[in-house]
Amino acid sequence: MSFLQPKLSPLTQRRWRNFRANTRGFWSLVIFLILFGISLPAEFIANDRPIAVSYQGEIYWPVFHNYGEEVFGGVPGLTADFTGPFLKERIAQGGGWTVWPPIPFSYDTVVTNLPGPAPTAPDGVNWLGTDDQARDVLARVIYGFRVSVLFGLILTIFSTIIGVLAGAVQGYFGGWTDLTFQRFLEIWGGLPFLYILMILSSIIEPGFWTLLGIMLLVSWTWPVGVVRAEFLRARNLEYVRAAKALGLGDWRIITRHILPNAMVATLTFLPFTLGGSVTTLTSLDFLGFGLPPGSPSLGELLAQGKENLQAPWLGISGFFVIGVMLTLLIFIGEAIRDAFDPRKGNA
Repeated sequence: MSFLQPKLSPLTQRRWRNFRANTRGFWSLVIFLILFGISLPAEFIANDRPIAVSYQGEIYWPVFHNYGEEVFGGVPGLTADFTGPFLKERIAQGGGWTVWPPIPFSYDTVVTNLPGPAPTAPDGVNWLGTDDQARDVLARVIYGFRVSVLFGLILTIFSTIIGVLAGAVQGYFGGWTDLTFQRFLEIWGGLPFLYILMILSSIIEPGFWTLLGIMLLVSWTWPVGVVRAEFLRARNLEYVRAAKALGLGDWRIITRHILPNAMVATLTFLPFTLGGSVTTLTSLDFLGFGLPPGSPSLGELLAQGKENLQAPWLGISGFFVIGVMLTLLIFIGEAIRDAFDPRKGNA
C-alpha cells in the first residue's frame, strides 16, 4: 500500500526527522492538537442542552436546533427547557430517552441549587467550581480555550499573509519602494497600539470579528523584516536574473522562486506569533476591552480571580490553562526551528 503514502522530498524528510528528534516539541504538538481537538466540539462536551432526545419514536437534536415546548406536548411559543421537570416527565411518558454531554452546563449557563453564594468551590457537580455569576468554570475554560486558539490562528494566518506580501514587495523592488515602506513602518511601529486598541474597543461595539480586524491592523508587520531581508539578498542571485532573462513576470518570480525560500524563516516564528496573539487577546479581555461581556474568555476568568481572592480556583484555572497553552506553543516553536535548521542535516 505504499502508493497511498505521499512521497516526501529528501529535504522534507530531513526536516521531519529533525522535528521528531526534538521529543519535547513533538509531544507538545501532539498534546496541543489533542486539547484543541477536544475543545472544537465543545457543544458535545459541555452544554445545557442534550445531544439527542427520543420522544414518541422520533429523534431530536437539541445540540443543533432550538425546539419549542409544543414539540413535546408543552406550551406553544416557549423554548424547550430539557433541564426542567416538565419535559423530563413528558419524555419519560413518551417512552423516550435523553443523551446529555458529560458536563451539563454551557459557558453561559447560570447554575442553580448551589451549596452557597457564588463563586462556589469545586465539587462533584462543578469540577472547577463556579464564577461570581454562578457559571461553571470548566465549561467556560473549554469554550474559552477554543475561542483563544481559533482567534490566534486566524489572526496569525491573516497577519502572516499581509506581512509576507508587504515584505516581498518591499525587498524585491527595493529603491524608493523599499525606502517608502521603511519610513511607513517606522511611523506605524511608533504608534501606541495598546492605547489605540483600548480606544477603538471602547468606541466600536466589541465582537470576535471586529476585534480581530482591529488587532490585524497591529500585528501584520511582524514578518516584514524577515521576508524583506531574504528578498533583498535573493533578488540579485543568478537564478533570479535567469528568470528575468527568460521573460518571467515579477509576480511569478516573487511567488514561485523567491518566496518559498523566504518562508522558511517565517514558519519558525508562527508558533510564537500564535502565542503572542493569544496573550494579546487574554490581556484585552483581562482589562475589559476584548470580547463582549459574557463571552467565554480566559482573560475574563483571570480578571474574576483578581476580583475574588477568596475564590482561588478562578485565578488558578485561568493561569494553568494559559500557562500550559503558551508552554506547548513555545516547545513547538523550538522544534520547528530545529527542523528548519540547516546545520542539523545529519539528525
